[in-house]
Amino acid sequence: MSREVVSRYLSMEPNDYRARPGLSLAQAQQVIYDFLLEIVKIWHPEDVLEEFRHLFIHHTDSVSSQTLPALHVILFANDEQEFRNTIKRCCYILVNNWEVARQFDAIQNLVDIFSDPLIQRRTLSPTLKRLRHWLNRFLESDDFEELRLFAARYAEERTLNRPDEWAARYTSYLLVPQYVNETNPIEQRQAARALSRRLKDKFKFDLALYTAYGQSGQAHGRTVENPTVLGDNALRLVKAIVARRGEFSYKNLAHLFLNQVQESYYGEFKGSLTRYLLYTVNNNPISKQIQDHLDARLANLYVEFEPQSLDPSLVLRTCNRVVDYLTTEDQEQPSPLFSLVLSQGNALTLAIILLKLVLVSRHTLPYLEARIASLIRYYEQFPRSECQWVINFLEVFQITFAIYGENIEYNLVKVDPHAGELKAEFLAERQGMDAFRIFSQTLRYPYTNLPEAAEKLMPEGPSPERLIEEPPSFEDELEDE
Repeated sequence: MSREVVSRYLSMEPNDYRARPGLSLAQAQQVIYDFLLEIVKIWHPEDVLEEFRHLFIHHTDSVSSQTLPALHVILFANDEQEFRNTIKRCCYILVNNWEVARQFDAIQNLVDIFSDPLIQRRTLSPTLKRLRHWLNRFLESDDFEELRLFAARYAEERTLNRPDEWAARYTSYLLVPQYVNETNPIEQRQAARALSRRLKDKFKFDLALYTAYGQSGQAHGRTVENPTVLGDNALRLVKAIVARRGEFSYKNLAHLFLNQVQESYYGEFKGSLTRYLLYTVNNNPISKQIQDHLDARLANLYVEFEPQSLDPSLVLRTCNRVVDYLTTEDQEQPSPLFSLVLSQGNALTLAIILLKLVLVSRHTLPYLEARIASLIRYYEQFPRSECQWVINFLEVFQITFAIYGENIEYNLVKVDPHAGELKAEFLAERQGMDAFRIFSQTLRYPYTNLPEAAEKLMPEGPSPERLIEEPPSFEDELEDE
């Protein structure tokens, strides 16, 4: 439907769109939301953007006779926070709909609208002066930076290839604080959750495809790109994680632990938690330092509940606090324990401990990912050359949680050197790792295994870049794990 046709249509809707005097602030906001929801579903994105520009930037009449008066009500209320809430929700109404419709260029164009030089122009009009002042403050805020994050994802060929934009690789985590923050508009939370999930699923599939064909380097004549920045170490890492199967798999250990503590008092649970977390890594020299640190912190945690029976709420809160101790305690800077563990080259050990926490308390995962986002935000101020060890951890963390995700199942299959075929003999203990290959099966895509999926569904988007230098301690840790 064209803009002109909808203009006539809206003019015939007196109950919804004819100017009404005496609107309250909430009613004025709803008028603008309803208008944008109406046009974004039936207009071309360029026409929607033009209406947005008319209303918020040029402050001129639009096809709706009520939106400009509604904006006046918001401006005259003289509440900058409410204005910011309004423009945020308006932006995410458009972003949400365009993301679903896969009209990704429109999202970048929406961000570009705010570079209009008119916003910086001086004016004698008190209304325009307030509008432009608030717009400039919005452009300097974290809210606008979050909006730019969406647009940057859809222009990754411009961001991922810039050395100072290494954090763009981890957009799926940077989006988490937006959708867990209940003060954000529902449209923003929905858009952030949808994009984050799609990016994680894409990484899982790309990783599975690479592990299925990584040793040959090609699938059906096409090169399979490594979605990580770990080089050949990615395959070794996946094997090391998948190799822990059977009785001592991480999922089974979590199940056993929960069964053992279900009748315990909270004080007993705290004492058992660190032993469970470090059970599979206790041969690592760093494990004693981690246990001493966690035991000391847990000893003073929720002391008043120690005589009480364990309940899911206490488990969740405790696991969240352990996440804090292991990542960032103030949501701004890395915790002392995080720096200690990674400075000694123990990225995989930390990732496994965090995985085991989430297997005990699955609702801890969004909280953990939000803390990972805090770490990324802290380190992105530094050049990539100074963040190699942190990037290494992020890659290991991403791979570990992808393997234990719900979309794809990994197994190790032993190669028969005589028959030259794969035998259905799954690894029961860690030995002869080179004699095994990784076999990946998709659980959600409409194909039963990656070889068939590779033929029908190739990963989309540009290939992630690789780091020039790999952390020297990573191979040593793989040998220990």
